Amino acid sequence: MIDLRPVGYIIGLLLVALGALMLFPMALDQFSGDPNWRAMLEAAIITATSGGVLALACANATVRGLTLQQSFILTTGVWVALPAFGALPLILGAPGLDPVDALFESVSGMTTTGTTVIAGLDGLPRGANLWRGMLQWLGGLGIVIVAMIFLPVMKVGGMQFFRSEGFDTLGKILPRALDISTALIQIYLALTVACAVTFFALGMNGFDAVMHALTTVSTGGFSSYDRSFGAFVGAPEYAAVVFMILASLPFIRFVQVMQGQYAPLWRDPQVRAYLRWTAYATLAVALYELVHIGGSVEPVLRESLFNVVSTFSGTGLASVDLSSWGPFPFVVLIVVGLIGGCTSSTGCSVKVFRYLILFEAIRVQIRRLHSPNATVAVRYEGRTVGDDVINSVVVFFTLFILSFGVLCVALSLTGLAPKTAITAAWTAIANVGPVFGPEVGATGAVMGFPESAKWLMIAGMLVGRLELLSVYVLFLPRFWRV
Repeated sequence: MIDLRPVGYIIGLLLVALGALMLFPMALDQFSGDPNWRAMLEAAIITATSGGVLALACANATVRGLTLQQSFILTTGVWVALPAFGALPLILGAPGLDPVDALFESVSGMTTTGTTVIAGLDGLPRGANLWRGMLQWLGGLGIVIVAMIFLPVMKVGGMQFFRSEGFDTLGKILPRALDISTALIQIYLALTVACAVTFFALGMNGFDAVMHALTTVSTGGFSSYDRSFGAFVGAPEYAAVVFMILASLPFIRFVQVMQGQYAPLWRDPQVRAYLRWTAYATLAVALYELVHIGGSVEPVLRESLFNVVSTFSGTGLASVDLSSWGPFPFVVLIVVGLIGGCTSSTGCSVKVFRYLILFEAIRVQIRRLHSPNATVAVRYEGRTVGDDVINSVVVFFTLFILSFGVLCVALSLTGLAPKTAITAAWTAIANVGPVFGPEVGATGAVMGFPESAKWLMIAGMLVGRLELLSVYVLFLPRFWRV
C-alpha cells in the first residue's frame, strides 16, 4: 500500500503557510476599518489549525525522497487542498459566496485561470480582492516549481527532456527542491516587485499596483475592477505587456541569467518562437481592426498588443470588450490561447515547446517518407529528442484534444449555448480566463452558469493546469498497486 504520510505532511505544512498568508489581507482590512477582517482571521485559524493537525498526524513520515507514486498524489493533492481552504475567506466574509462559487473562484485563482463568478469587484473589501490576487500569485509560483521539479521526473508531456537542463533531480524529488525553489522565489519576487513599482510609477495607487502585479506576473488575470485592465489606459498597458511576456518565458533561463549566462535566454527556440508568434498575432489583429473598424494607429496597436499578449500568456486581463472585435480577431485569440507560454513559466495551455516538437516530428516524418534511407532525427536546441519525449508530446496533444472535446459536450449538456460551452471549455482546459456567450455577465463573470457547469469547469481548470496526465493517472487501478 502507498504510504500517504509524506504527502499529508507536506500538504499540512503548506496549509499552515496558507493560513499564515491570510493574515496579510486580514491586516489590510483591519487597517482600512473594514469588518471583513474578522472573517479573514477566522479562515486563517481554521486553515492553519487543519494544516497543523494534518502535519502532526503525519510527522513520523520520511519525506527526504518521494516515490513516483507519491509525487503524482502530492501534485494533485496540493491543487485540491489549497484551493478548498483558499475558498474559506470568500465564504465566511465578503462577498459571501456559496461553497461552489467560492471553490470555483479559488480554483480559478490557484490555477491562474482568471475566470470569475463575482460581479461588483469595485465594491469588494480590499482584503478580499488582495486575497484573490494572492491566490493567483501563489498558484503561479507553485506551477513553476512543479514544472521544474516534479513534471520532468514524472515524464509528463515530454517534460523529461528538461531533466538535465539546469536542475537534474535524478529521481530524488525533494533533496534539491529547496535550492530550486529558493532561486525561483527570488526571481518571482523580483519580477513582482519590479512590476508593482512600475505600475505605481505609471499612476496606479499602491493597492492597485500590488494587486495587478500579483495577477500579471502570475499570468492569472484577476482584477479588482469589473472593467479589468480597462481602468488603466495607456502606459500601464505597455508595462503589463512587458511583464506578461517575461512571466511567460522559461524561468530556468532567468536562473541562468542570475548566474551570468545571458546567451541561453535568446538562443532558446521557445523564447524566439513565442516572441515571433506574438508579433504575428498582434500585427494580424491590429491590421484587421484598422481596415475593418478604423481608428488611430497607436490606440489600435496598443489594444491589440495588450489583449493578444494577455490571451497568449493565459493572463486573461482585458482592456476592451473582446467580443466586439469581430470574427477574425476572435479566432486569433482562440488559437493563441491554445498555444500558451513556454515550459517552466507561469504561462498555461499546451506550451510552445510541445508545438515545436510536434512540428519538428512532422517535418522529420515527411522527410523520411520522401527519403526512406535518410538518417534523420528530431532535434531541439541541437540535441536529439528521444522517442519517449516525442511519444509523450503526441499523447499530451491527443489527451488535450479529447479532454477539450469531452468538456465542450458536457458543458453544452448543462444547457449552455454552443459558443458559451466551447469558450468555457477552452478557457478552463487552457487556463486562459475569458468566456464568451449569452450566459456571460456584462462584466465577464459566470455567476449565472448552472452549478453543474461550474463543477465541470473546476475539473477542467485543475486537469489543464496540472498537465492532464498527472491527474488522469490517479484514476488507473494499476497506479495504486504497490
